Amino acid sequence: MKILKNIFIGILTVVFAISCNDGIDDITPVSPGADESAPVIKVNYPLEGTKIQVTDIVTSINIKFEVIDDIEIGSIAVFLDDVEIVSYSSFKDYRRAVEEYLYENLTNGEHILKITATDLQGKTTTKLVNFMKVSPYTTKYDAEIFYMPFDGDYLDLISLKSATVVGTPGYAGESVLGLNSFAGATDSYLKFPMNDLKNNDFSASFWYKVNATPDRSGILVVGNNVPENRNQGFRLFREGNATGQRIKLNVGTGTGESWNDGGVIDVTAGEWVHVAFTISQSKSTIYINGIEMLSAAMSAGIDWTGCETLTIGAGGETFSYWGHRSDLSYMDELRIFSKALTETEIQNVITDDSGSVFSYTPKYDGETFYMPFDGTNTEFVSGTEPTVVGTPGFAGQSVLGISAYAGATDANLTFPIDGLFGNEFSGAFWYKVNATPDRAGILVVGNNVPENRNQGFRLFREGSGTEQRIKINVGTGTGESWNDGGVINVTAGEWVHIAFTVSQTKSTIYFNGVEKLSATFASGVDWAGCETLTIGAGGETFSYWNHLSDLSFMDELRLFNKALTPEEIQTIMNE
Repeated sequence: MKILKNIFIGILTVVFAISCNDGIDDITPVSPGADESAPVIKVNYPLEGTKIQVTDIVTSINIKFEVIDDIEIGSIAVFLDDVEIVSYSSFKDYRRAVEEYLYENLTNGEHILKITATDLQGKTTTKLVNFMKVSPYTTKYDAEIFYMPFDGDYLDLISLKSATVVGTPGYAGESVLGLNSFAGATDSYLKFPMNDLKNNDFSASFWYKVNATPDRSGILVVGNNVPENRNQGFRLFREGNATGQRIKLNVGTGTGESWNDGGVIDVTAGEWVHVAFTISQSKSTIYINGIEMLSAAMSAGIDWTGCETLTIGAGGETFSYWGHRSDLSYMDELRIFSKALTETEIQNVITDDSGSVFSYTPKYDGETFYMPFDGTNTEFVSGTEPTVVGTPGFAGQSVLGISAYAGATDANLTFPIDGLFGNEFSGAFWYKVNATPDRAGILVVGNNVPENRNQGFRLFREGSGTEQRIKINVGTGTGESWNDGGVINVTAGEWVHIAFTVSQTKSTIYFNGVEKLSATFASGVDWAGCETLTIGAGGETFSYWNHLSDLSFMDELRLFNKALTPEEIQTIMNE
């Protein structure tokens, strides 16, 4: 009986094995192919140029990397400053290794991470990454209490606390300053404790490259977790469409709320824009590229009751309604302040960052100078700042961009002329004339000899409250040439495109791409002793005859080291 039982179990086992394999193809070996490529190494952290800032003299670093080979990885060795710290020779996936190694003895100074990967055929790849551990960040600005540059981590460099990550936000692979910037992702954002950030006056500033999909989202939000309650904290968010996104702010005042409809970012420009907002005891203000967009009165100061968390990159847990969910835009250089910043303080932050932001390639043949006046006086071709005399400002309106230059009494800009002009030259800009005073310098280059006009040039205006004539005077070395240009109708109150060209034989003035007048001369311009361009006034070399400061608006100023053709002027104007 026992024998029969064993036979029966054996038969069942055979039948079961046959049935389990029924319908399954045999495994056919496949040749892996020729080993043609060396391994590929990707270092995820640290990145090239990473700066690790912590208070500890010795700290740890989590090295993260990936190695891929076309056939099979043989070995990986990791070195820090030419000393091997770890090696690998066995891998779960023989073609792809994703590894992390915690190194716990990192000291201050510059370091070189070296990773070497070798495949089974002996082909080797080496990857080097330069990074450093530096002393903790020192605040740059008055009342600065939070600074998150997003350079490969989500660390506030002042408190040395890291944000809590929700979902899978990432990094943009581009930045205004440093190595990287925050890149939002669907259902993702950062959370940071508000314990040390709540003050009666409050400001925040950051660089922003907007992604208009979705058409609305939260950007920076602090709430108190009461459903759909806006009487505490604040909500900075955006709404709009694929061409324009409006930055708005809602502030809770305890028993009510205050709305600020801010200003619009041009989505189609695809540019980094500086966004700042301030909250005082009586109002909130939104700035774009350092220019005030809108202020909104508040019946009382901000109320922080129950507010515990700052959400970065989404409406988060307190403001996800009305579609204000995750923001897929880029953000860089986020700073928070325990005061309501002034416009000048915000512009100082922009100026400090502008060397990296305003990387500009000339658009037109012969272009040597471009000053768009979008909340800064930075000259884009060189990336440098002019000298500011007095207190010129920004117009709050423009032909292109955010703002334009606004002249003021006893105020102008000066800029060195090295590399700007040649034997022939041109200038072009948009101009909205203010006929008070009745005459002024506009663009002037002279050589500081009193009342001498035999060198350089002087573009200026003269007239009345109804019309202003634009003129140019050119110094030819032994003499001067006058061009009486054309007349602007002051009463129209319109932007006019002005261009002037100076060749070896004549000067020409254009309004809105149309020639107004040419004046001939026997020889070209003489630059002897000329060092400085004055913008918005007669300045030190042409303030006589009352050609003092110009209170008009100017936008999109460009200079060229050639005499532009009428067609080139029309192209510049139309664009």
